Amino acid sequence: MQENENHAAVNKHAGFPWKQVIGLILSLALTFLALWVAVGLSLPVYMTLTIIVALAILQAFIQLFMFMHVTEGTEPVHQLIGLLFGLFVAFAVVAGTIWILAYAL
Repeated sequence: MQENENHAAVNKHAGFPWKQVIGLILSLALTFLALWVAVGLSLPVYMTLTIIVALAILQAFIQLFMFMHVTEGTEPVHQLIGLLFGLFVAFAVVAGTIWILAYAL
């Protein structure tokens, strides 16, 4: 019985990784779209930044679901804790960088 479960688990992960390929294509498309908005269009700065930030947030969600498997797993609490810790670290790095650049410390 255990052997059948192991074979089922192996076969479940076998095959071509279409989810990762689609995620890669979407990530590349969003990256090149942001580059085109920044370089190819002559929009006001606030509009350019707004579009690029929106594309970055969309790309972050795509990568969370396609590559980091946020929806998979048996313990969603662990995933939430890891996600919140990652957001805290990202916020600390960005806020610390802005603080250092603003006050030249």
